[in-house]
Amino acid sequence: MAMASSFCPRIPLQFRANPLSCFSLKPQFLLQVKAFSSQEPPKDEMPARIGFLGLGIMGTPMAQNLIKAGCDVSVWNRTKSKCDPLISLGAKYKSSPEEVAASCDVTFAMLADPGSALDVACGKHGVASGMSPGKGYVDISTVDVDTSKLISSHIKTTGALFLEAPVSGSKKPAEDGQLIFLTAGDKALYETAAPLLDIMGKSRFYLGDIGNGAAMKLVVNMIMGSMMASFSEGLILSEKVGLDPSVLVQVISQGAINAPMYSMKGPSMLQSVYPTAFPLKHQQKDLRLALGLAESVSQPTPIAAAANELYKVAKSRGLSDDDFSAVIEALKVKLDQRS
Repeated sequence: MAMASSFCPRIPLQFRANPLSCFSLKPQFLLQVKAFSSQEPPKDEMPARIGFLGLGIMGTPMAQNLIKAGCDVSVWNRTKSKCDPLISLGAKYKSSPEEVAASCDVTFAMLADPGSALDVACGKHGVASGMSPGKGYVDISTVDVDTSKLISSHIKTTGALFLEAPVSGSKKPAEDGQLIFLTAGDKALYETAAPLLDIMGKSRFYLGDIGNGAAMKLVVNMIMGSMMASFSEGLILSEKVGLDPSVLVQVISQGAINAPMYSMKGPSMLQSVYPTAFPLKHQQKDLRLALGLAESVSQPTPIAAAANELYKVAKSRGLSDDDFSAVIEALKVKLDQRS
């Protein structure tokens, strides 16, 4: 899969123009760090009305950051009550994705899975029904390549632009505006949406054609899921041989294999507590989609395949809505059965 990419980190908050607003100057070159100006450009050059669909663990804090930055945001969610906190912050409620898209210049969507993403975009009263030339749709959901391409084709038949922009990061980065956007699709929409992405994230990559963003996200989450499964094995093995697993976490944190995930998740895992930042069911879904991607290019992924089976066991134990670190519980079951 050929892929051209460019990367743009976000300017730290202390170097931004104050007060923070939705509008900033476009970068001259994609590889440059963006320069922010205290002079707001003409509003007709920037998306004035923003839509946000899907207000779950990730979507709610992302939409909140847009509202707090002064953006005019319209929201929709299948369960209307999830819109209430955002409405109290100033968001406008619309009764369907179609109404959001029709009333906004750029609409974002953060949905749980490919089926939901496709239904919201292309179903009855979906986004496509409210799109027209001059509008843009940015799908932040984690989906497979084929689903992203199908959504893109429906949106583009309306004359609107489409950008896939799945994110790397979970609940806390979403709350802190520290997500990483993996974008692909219409370059013009990428440039238009860039100031909004920078409110919600710390960096953004433009990866070229539709499908590249989806593929990158699946590869990243495949690695993450496998890492968590291996980390779980290490914690349990250390305890079984008489070591203190909390010391193992400290040792790992000071070595070459350190990752923030280990020091953040390790202590709660040792207490068998799994506060949900990234649901286990979504991690297993992403592993399944990544394995399908690998199969499509005949690439063996035995480690990810083994990890996927472990997450499936965890789901069967009723841990779907717990954090993905709860996969360690499935491993305890397997080890207990061998004892």
